[in-house]
Amino acid sequence: MSDLRLDGKVAVVTGSGRGLGRAYALALAAAGSAVVVNDVDAQAAGETTEAIRTAGGRALAHVAPVGDSPTAEALVQAAVREFGRLDVMVTNAGVLRDKVLWKMSDEDFDLVVHTHLRGTFTCARAAAIQMREQGEGGSIIVVGSPAGQFGNFGQTNYAAAKAGIVAFARTWAMELGRSRITVNAIVPTAWTRMTASIPLYAPLADRVAAGEPLPTDVRRDHAIGMPEDCAPLVVFLASDAAREVTGQAIGIGGDKLTLYRHPAEEAVEYCDGGWTASAIAQAWNAKLESHRQRSGVELPPLELEPQSAE
Repeated sequence: MSDLRLDGKVAVVTGSGRGLGRAYALALAAAGSAVVVNDVDAQAAGETTEAIRTAGGRALAHVAPVGDSPTAEALVQAAVREFGRLDVMVTNAGVLRDKVLWKMSDEDFDLVVHTHLRGTFTCARAAAIQMREQGEGGSIIVVGSPAGQFGNFGQTNYAAAKAGIVAFARTWAMELGRSRITVNAIVPTAWTRMTASIPLYAPLADRVAAGEPLPTDVRRDHAIGMPEDCAPLVVFLASDAAREVTGQAIGIGGDKLTLYRHPAEEAVEYCDGGWTASAIAQAWNAKLESHRQRSGVELPPLELEPQSAE
């Protein structure tokens, strides 16, 4: 489909030296876009940039941590200076500092929120300013997580930031609609170094390292594939095929594609004249308890067949 090609477009992908970000950058370049590759690791950024160029694409490395406005503005300026414009901003960069609430320090909280939430805000703002000046629309793709949709044990900072990022997308889609700039949140799940460290997936680590494909139930029921499995969603959202898609949270991983619904009222009760604590207790037990929502990501058990002997 020609409307899925990105020839002539220019993208910035933050945190694209490794993992999911690298997969996004490579896929955008393969579809025809020039790419500004951002990472805090100069070697990783250089390797992604070189991989794009070796494949015949156009890429520029920009090494800097996202969060503050000068980095966001420099990334946009680099795209315009090197390639003449900016059409796509993918705010992928992030860090983890997982701890339970009572052990999480101010520094743990601030670093994760600064990188994910503030970094998404500053990069999206810089991109929106440039795209509005160009007057030809554009795509802003922000990155959420199942932790932000459902909560996750030990991830106060990360879950809060990722939930906020999805709220960004819904808000900015309204604000930027007249400028023909789409804003969507992706919720990717993939096999990464972090996934490999989860105890549930420990039995798979050696198999994946040896090049074995992930089992079908992992790809479908757990929505876990390789980073490359998530990249087509970014290409779609950056393309003209998705010019009417905005304000959505879309999950992808392995063989699974998900459209998340917006938060909605699950159940409603009324009390003439207002509520008392006693009336609330009665209404809860009689009507609302059955609608109570669970917290946390729920996954089916993982049953692996034994590895065949060599």
